Amino acid sequence: MGENQEIKPHSNLTTATSTVTDDTTSVDPDSSTPPIKPSNTGSLAHVENYSIRPDGKRELTEEEAYDKLGYTFPTKRKWMILSVIFIIQVSMNFNAAVYPNVAQGLSDHFHISLQAARVGQMIFLVAYAFGSELWAPWSEELGRWPILQASLFLVNIWQIPCALAPNYGTIVVGRFLGGLSSAGGSVTLGMVADMWDADDQQFAVAFIVLSSVGGSSIGPVVGAFIQKYLSWHWNFWIQLMFGVFVQLVHFFFVPETRSTVLLDREAKRLRKAGQTDVYGPGELKEHRFEMREILATWARPFEMFLREPIVLCLSLLSGFSDGLIFCFMEAFTPVYSQWNFGTIELGLAFVPINIGYLLAYASYMYPIMKHRRIMKRDPTALSPESRLWWLLFTAPLEAIGLFGFAWTSFGPPRIPWIAPMLFSVLIAIANYCIYMSTIDYMVAAYGVYAASATGGNALARDFIAGVSAMYATPLYSNLGSHSLEWASTLLAFLAALVTIPIYVFYVKGPQIRAASKFAQTLARTRRAQEARGERRRCEHRRKGPCW
Repeated sequence: MGENQEIKPHSNLTTATSTVTDDTTSVDPDSSTPPIKPSNTGSLAHVENYSIRPDGKRELTEEEAYDKLGYTFPTKRKWMILSVIFIIQVSMNFNAAVYPNVAQGLSDHFHISLQAARVGQMIFLVAYAFGSELWAPWSEELGRWPILQASLFLVNIWQIPCALAPNYGTIVVGRFLGGLSSAGGSVTLGMVADMWDADDQQFAVAFIVLSSVGGSSIGPVVGAFIQKYLSWHWNFWIQLMFGVFVQLVHFFFVPETRSTVLLDREAKRLRKAGQTDVYGPGELKEHRFEMREILATWARPFEMFLREPIVLCLSLLSGFSDGLIFCFMEAFTPVYSQWNFGTIELGLAFVPINIGYLLAYASYMYPIMKHRRIMKRDPTALSPESRLWWLLFTAPLEAIGLFGFAWTSFGPPRIPWIAPMLFSVLIAIANYCIYMSTIDYMVAAYGVYAASATGGNALARDFIAGVSAMYATPLYSNLGSHSLEWASTLLAFLAALVTIPIYVFYVKGPQIRAASKFAQTLARTRRAQEARGERRRCEHRRKGPCW
C-alpha cells in the first residue's frame, strides 16, 4: 500500500511549508549561504558574504555542517537504518493485510454479517490514507525519530481495545484510530531523502517499496495460521507484539535523520563552544506551528492530485493496482475453494505474490544501474520520463495476469490449481513496478514538490484499497454463472485502460510538465540544486570550499 512518500532532493530550502501561487513562489533557489569548511573544534571557519539577521543571528546551513547530516552516514550505517525502516513498513502494512482473516471470527462472535465485519478493513485503510498525510508536516518540523515513535506507540495502543472489544463498534473505532495513527511512508520514505541525494535514491526507494507491498502480502499468510489455530483476539495481539518489537528496534537503533533537526542540534553545540550567533533553521523559523502553514502543507498533496494530470493519472493507476491486491484477498477464497483449499492453503496461495514482488525488485537492478552509469557521464542526459522506461514493459503484465487468472479460475478437473497462481505472479510483478516507477518518476519530475506529488499517490493507493475491501466479494459473487471469471476479466479491462497514460507520459511528459503551474519554479530550483549538490559533494571530498 501506499503512503505519503516524502522523497525529494535535499537542500536547505524549507519546502515542506512553502506555498505556490500562479505568479509567486515562496521557494528561493538562490537563498543558500556560501559553503564554509566544517570545523571539528567547535567553531565555524571564516566565511564571506553570509547574511546576518537584524537581531544578529545567522542560520547554520547544510553547506556549513554537511558532515553532520544523514547524507554523510557510512553506507553500512545507512543500510542498517534502512533495514529497520523496512521491518517497520512491513509491520504497518501487515496490520492492514492480516485483518481479513479475522472477519469470519468477528462475524460469528458478534453475530454480524461477513460484509459488516469487513468494515474494519475498509475503515483502517481509508484512515491510513489520510493519516499518513497528517503526520508528514510534523516529521519535517519535529524530526523523523519522535514522530515515528509517536506513530508506532499510538498504533500499538489502539490494538488493545480491539483485542479486548466487548462489541464490534469498539473494533471499528480502534481500527479507525489505528489507521489514522499510522505515519507510513510520510516518515519512512522521507528518511530515504534524508540520507541519499535525489539521483542516488533509487536502490533505497526500491527496497522500501518492497517492504510496503511485501507487508500487504505477508499478512494473509500469517493470518491464515492465526485463523486456523487461535481465537480472533490473537489477530490483534499478534499485531501488537509485532508493533512493539519494531518500535523497540527503532528506539535503540535508528538515529534522527532530518537535516533541519540535525542542524539545530549542531547550532546548539556551536553556541556552547562560543559561536553565540549561530542558530539552526528550525530555531529561526517564525510562526513555526502556525495553523495556516500546516494547512497549506496538508492541502498541497490534494491540490496536486486534482490539478496535475501526471499526479492524477499515475496515482489512480497505482491506487487501482494496490486495490487489486486487497481485492484478491477476498477473491482467493471462492477461487481456490474449488480445489478444496482449507484455511492454511488459502493463506499459502499468497506466496506466489511474494515471489512476484521479489522478482520485480530484482528486475529493477538493471535499469537503476543503467541510469546511474548514464548520469555519471552526463547528469543532464536523462529526462524524468526515463524513470518510466522499465514500466513500459512490465505494466501490461497486470492486465495479462488478470486475464490469465480469470480464465484459469474454472477449477478442477480442467485447470490445475497452480495455473491461477502463476498468473498472480505476473500481477504482483506489475503491482510492484507500478508503485516503484510512479514514485520514482514523480521524484524526478516534481523536484522540491515531490513530497506533495507522491502524497497523492499514497492517498489513492490506500483509499482505493480500503474501498476494494467492501466491493470485492459482491463483485466475485454477482456476475452470473461465471462470476469468478467475469469479475477478474472486468478488472483486466480496467487495468489495460489505466495503464494507457504511462505511454502518453513517456512520450509527451516534457510538454505536459511544461504546462504545469509548478514548472517555472522547478526549472529555477533544479538548476540551483544541481549547482549546490555538486558544490557539497566537492566540498565533502576536499574537506574545504571548492569555489
